[in-house]
Amino acid sequence: MNKKLFTLIPALVALLFSAPMAWASSHREAPLIADDPLADNADVYAFRSPDNPNTITLIATYVPLQLPQGGPNYYNFGENIRYEIHVDNDASKPGDEIIYRVVFSVVNEDPSTFFNIRLGKINQKMTYTLYRSDNGGNTFVPILVNIPVPPTNIGERSINSPIGLNTTYDKLVKRATVYAATGEQVYVGPSDDPFFVDLGGVFDLGDLPRMDGSSRDGLACKNVSTIAIKIPIKSLLKRGVRANPTSILDPNFVIGVWASASRQQIRTLNTDGTVNYSGNWVQVSRLGMPLTNEVVIPVGYKDYWNSLTPYEELNDTQLDNFFYNPELALYMDDALFGGAVPAMAPLRIQRNSLGSFDFGNGNDGLFGLKGDPALDGTALAENVFGGLLLPGAGKPRSVDLWPIFHTGVPNVQPYQLATGKGGNPLAAGKPFIHNFLPNGGDMLRLNMATPITPRNSPDFSPLGLVNAAVRGLTQAPYNTNSNLQFIPNMDGFPNGRRLEDDVTRIELQAVSGVVLAAIGLWYDDYSNGSPVTQDLLDVLTYTTGVEANDVPFRTKFPFVALPHAGDGNCGGPLASANRPESMPGTGMTGSGTLERSSDPATAVEAAIYPNPVEDATTLRYTLTDDTRLAIRVYNQSGRLVTDLTQGEQSAGTYEQDINAAGWPTGLYYLKIENGIATQVIKLFKL
Repeated sequence: MNKKLFTLIPALVALLFSAPMAWASSHREAPLIADDPLADNADVYAFRSPDNPNTITLIATYVPLQLPQGGPNYYNFGENIRYEIHVDNDASKPGDEIIYRVVFSVVNEDPSTFFNIRLGKINQKMTYTLYRSDNGGNTFVPILVNIPVPPTNIGERSINSPIGLNTTYDKLVKRATVYAATGEQVYVGPSDDPFFVDLGGVFDLGDLPRMDGSSRDGLACKNVSTIAIKIPIKSLLKRGVRANPTSILDPNFVIGVWASASRQQIRTLNTDGTVNYSGNWVQVSRLGMPLTNEVVIPVGYKDYWNSLTPYEELNDTQLDNFFYNPELALYMDDALFGGAVPAMAPLRIQRNSLGSFDFGNGNDGLFGLKGDPALDGTALAENVFGGLLLPGAGKPRSVDLWPIFHTGVPNVQPYQLATGKGGNPLAAGKPFIHNFLPNGGDMLRLNMATPITPRNSPDFSPLGLVNAAVRGLTQAPYNTNSNLQFIPNMDGFPNGRRLEDDVTRIELQAVSGVVLAAIGLWYDDYSNGSPVTQDLLDVLTYTTGVEANDVPFRTKFPFVALPHAGDGNCGGPLASANRPESMPGTGMTGSGTLERSSDPATAVEAAIYPNPVEDATTLRYTLTDDTRLAIRVYNQSGRLVTDLTQGEQSAGTYEQDINAAGWPTGLYYLKIENGIATQVIKLFKL
């Protein structure tokens, strides 16, 4: 397959638009890697940096599901592991062009204590060396050497107090954010897990969103080990390409990104408690698109999939059928098992699109058109990619779900928006995306020429290309012509992946056929009228119940949020029922906990804006009756930060200014008590 694909590349009249069909991020996705969490890829992100559009930020996270309070041996990267971020920028050659490799060393500065941090010394103190290869891994050059990794955010006494490190965690992260002589900005260390999904609902036989209304972010309050690298675009371009793109879809600006972890083959446990490693290096984990291996690849193939590179995967046809007929589609089809997963009732696949095409599992999709002259000039033509996109009967998703993992999306028909097609899905339409890079399998593919949608813009959407497609089909001025225009969120997943992108929702919508609808293969209830039918609206308005990260992302590199603290609310409820009254300054007395009152009639109506806050914010609250009120702000460890209001207040609406200029970055709790009820609002300090 690979050889055939390369013979067709010079024509570059190819492929399709699609999105991946996984649900979540890669957390404990395969049996073998679940036993080796230090080498487990959690997520990969690739996006044009919002704070510097001349750079690309690549982020790979490892060691999933870290509990912040998991001491005394806290989570971290591992020694004797090669962590790598791979970049492919040249479709004319198989394999990577650029590889970043990170290796770690660990020392104990004070072996006499069981504490991780004490009196300025750090045990399990980690440093790293970052290497870059520009020749596909033949040689590596160190570009950062022995750089300290911030310790785990154990808690206020370990980080802030004089008997700990006598600093703030924000300062530790800033010190660890460094520049290489080759122009990269780098952060390696702990962070909040930037992914968000109801893991409990997902794996409870597809209860997403939970039918009882109790969806919750299964990754809230969890940390990961993060490698973030901000790289000048000019140093990621293939050789011979000028730095200024010819258009916002310049094909020469496409890169593929994936991450991996490798170990040596032999591990020897010695009787003195030491461990030796020897033998060849073997890839034990990899990740590109989220989350192919977790819910697309079945359990019997997961370890095998982890062992392959994307280039080896491209030549392995036994994995293809999991994309041609994805298991998830079974639960979106009333003729199969749709009734068994009621949470997904809004998600239904085209079984009779345009009265002709059935994309249900086991059916033919567009295969009935194979060899038809109507395909001439399209990517589906037999002399272009018809042999790959229409490989045979019974493989309906070969035209929309399979190719994204093997080639990417070109700006050619039929894979353009239906705007301008005049009702013919095979015709040329509105240019939309080009991240075509056909010489590998599962990778994130990003066109670095696509402009940035500002994160603070009202047009920004975590639905990425799905949102851009809707705008291009329904919203002026984008739907008034078939010209190339930048539509907000064309820089979103699956054109790369931004931290904010709701990939779970996008992927489920893609499995439900939203990609087919975008190019004019409408849902079954379309009848020569508006394509915005009830079936399409059901898919577009579907929600998983969790649509954003539990904490806000930072506006500057490394963009990920600070790691949750081991002494904070992520260690459980900030209960105070057993806290002695002799502990002054906590503001936590009696049996009250930092939770909203269960009786909404007695709660004070309040809101904070802006939130997140940089230097100042405003609390606005309404009292329906005269009451005695106390308003206080606590940090994550439950300690009082500021006492805003105490005393009797009359019914009415009030505004209270809050000066947060001197607060360390992190999560705070504003607690409002009126003697009857307690209300708590989370406040995020940037």
